[in-house]
Amino acid sequence: MSTIVPQLDDPYMMKLAIRGDNHALATLLRDNYAVLYRYLLKVTMNKGMAEDLAQDTMLRAMERIKTFGQKSKFSTWLISIATRLYMDEMRKVQREKKWQAQEQAMHAIRFDAAMRQEEWPDALDALEALPYGVRVPILLKHYYGFEYEEIAKWLDIPIGTVKSRLHNGLKQLRKELSDDEQ
Repeated sequence: MSTIVPQLDDPYMMKLAIRGDNHALATLLRDNYAVLYRYLLKVTMNKGMAEDLAQDTMLRAMERIKTFGQKSKFSTWLISIATRLYMDEMRKVQREKKWQAQEQAMHAIRFDAAMRQEEWPDALDALEALPYGVRVPILLKHYYGFEYEEIAKWLDIPIGTVKSRLHNGLKQLRKELSDDEQ
């Protein structure tokens, strides 16, 4: 009795998996795991992250197997899922880094103000409440004195957007500060 060993991208196994055959799907995932993991290891250069992303990719593939249209190899489909998950993870890391940098900057400003015994904690609270995209242009323009053109170039936004954010942000700051005084 001979056993048929499926190939990594066996079309018959893919059809079975799409139709809901869990054994076929498990076989495809198992047979493609090494290729997927090696790819993720090269992309992330981090063993733990590669393992996590490989697992997330497998879960996503299991959830979405019915959407696999067999227009590409199964391994290619897995790698495309893994790539999207990796990019999402990198965006998340960047957002967290940006948030941490903002928090550190606000703490530094508060500490600096406290050391100089300046009386503007309300202004700092109001400024901190502004969205990042509004707060940064206000600080660059009114605290550091940069020109609209420089701010627009650094933030990679049109000059009109800088002016609009400054106008709306200052309006919001005035409102917050006048509400605090009452």
